[in-house]
Amino acid sequence: MRVRCAAHERGNGHARPIVGARALGPAARAATLSRVTQRTLVLTLGKAAADALAARLQGEPLEWRSPPHSRFQVRGDGVVATLYTSGKLVVQGAGVDAFELRYLGGVAPAAAPAAATAKRGAKARVGAGAADGAAAAESDDDVPTIGSDETGKGDYFGPLVVAAVRLEPDEARKLAAAGVMDSKRVGDEQACRLGAFVAEHFPCRVRRIDPPEYNALHRRHGNLNLLLAEAHAEVLRPLARDGDLIVVDQFGPERLMVKAMAGAPGRLTQRPRGEEIVAVAAASIVARQVFLDALKELSEAFAVDLAKGAGTPTDKAARAFVKLHGTGKLGAVAKLHFKTTVKLGFGAALS
Repeated sequence: MRVRCAAHERGNGHARPIVGARALGPAARAATLSRVTQRTLVLTLGKAAADALAARLQGEPLEWRSPPHSRFQVRGDGVVATLYTSGKLVVQGAGVDAFELRYLGGVAPAAAPAAATAKRGAKARVGAGAADGAAAAESDDDVPTIGSDETGKGDYFGPLVVAAVRLEPDEARKLAAAGVMDSKRVGDEQACRLGAFVAEHFPCRVRRIDPPEYNALHRRHGNLNLLLAEAHAEVLRPLARDGDLIVVDQFGPERLMVKAMAGAPGRLTQRPRGEEIVAVAAASIVARQVFLDALKELSEAFAVDLAKGAGTPTDKAARAFVKLHGTGKLGAVAKLHFKTTVKLGFGAALS
């Protein structure tokens, strides 16, 4: 089942908020919850992962039971989770997404050990390549953090998506302890689930720049980094408050973001591998979810399976698209300045 982003705007030049459950009325919240009540998650855990899960669940306000052939069963927070002696884990209920995010850490089942909690008074940081995915202390800043990241920059097809997420210190620590990580390290299906969860529960802004608008902006700027600076600023400014730490996954010269964020509240910092900061990692997951949703929309609209990235599958999809729709329509689905356009002989699309 494909998970759609809650309410991203596209093609209008403005970033709009993603509407979370807290902003909805009681009837709408009930309708939102009713759509996920039947979800079931089934995983197979190795012994180390099973032991780690049991350790993470200890001390939580859950009801423990011991059904036949099970190692344990816990009930609470809208789920029933049963770990069988075979290593099979079955989680059912309305709170499956939250359970997965909090206790399974958004990592592969066989590598889902307990994540350490970032020290109080320290900025939550996602472990970069750590075997256990543990959160680690980053700095002595204990302030709200806004992170921004982009997806689609290296993909020939589909939009460029920039997202920002704002987290209070406790929220950042909880997501770090849950193992939230850079979207490039999780699969598509999991990115969609986690992206929808983050967008639903935390302040978020998304800028989706579909190919027609992207191509026009790129022609105007002549530089991708200038376009990125504008888009990052669009999603960051509405969330920024005095005292916030703003972390941008660095994509170019620092002066571009400094200029784009001039006069905005908060303290701006740019860093390579910014996704090591949990707010940036959360933003990367939201952006990835919106990108995947958009790519599927375009594939369905034009009856061509548009591939991610820029390689052989992309070349094959581009040829199929042009054969069906003609070179003149290529700009509706592709970023035309990529070398792919000329390499495949579709340079006419650039005029």
